[in-house]
Amino acid sequence: MVSKERQLEMLLDCGVVAVVRMDDPAGLVQVARALREGGVNAIEFTMTTPEALSTIAQAARQFGDDTLLGAGTVLDPETARAAILAGAQFIVAPTLSPRVIELCRRYSKIVIPGTYTPTEMLTAWECGADLIKVFPASTLGPNYFRDVLAPLPQLKLVPTGGVSLENVGDFIRAGAVAVAVGSNLVSRRAVAEGRLDEITDIARRFVEAVRQARKR
Repeated sequence: MVSKERQLEMLLDCGVVAVVRMDDPAGLVQVARALREGGVNAIEFTMTTPEALSTIAQAARQFGDDTLLGAGTVLDPETARAAILAGAQFIVAPTLSPRVIELCRRYSKIVIPGTYTPTEMLTAWECGADLIKVFPASTLGPNYFRDVLAPLPQLKLVPTGGVSLENVGDFIRAGAVAVAVGSNLVSRRAVAEGRLDEITDIARRFVEAVRQARKR
């Protein structure tokens, strides 16, 4: 079994977390495979997706240690525990819940709570968050990350919501350690039409954009 520390290192090395939020769970394991082929090794299935837990369990049986499966939109420790038992290796929340952080630390799983203000970010960090989701990033912009990290450089921030191929480099250069991308990476239309090669291609482009931004 790969350690939590190694899993966190894998996630950060890639720098892209795919957020899969769908109305229909059919074919989502194949979507995850397409993302993995594009170089994205951290894949989050949101709990708003029907049968999310069974999808995580199914994917966990099929993928090896080089793929990290996560549960998103986790609002309470009970849901976090159910997701972990289903095979989730990281837990993502839209809000800050110290109880969810505590549960994930108990199970030695990566936890990424959602925040918006510097106070929430520091509170999450002090509670033991591994990474800090900043949501919705689209309303804040890359400069917000640069401004927050000036007095709080210890924070590991992950912008979520509105991250695109056009601005992903700006967020990384502003100090984000990784990005989480939803519909701009996994579009509902592409999934519905079975255009998995398109998802693979976009995944490669996001991974490359992060890699290039880190060079500057």
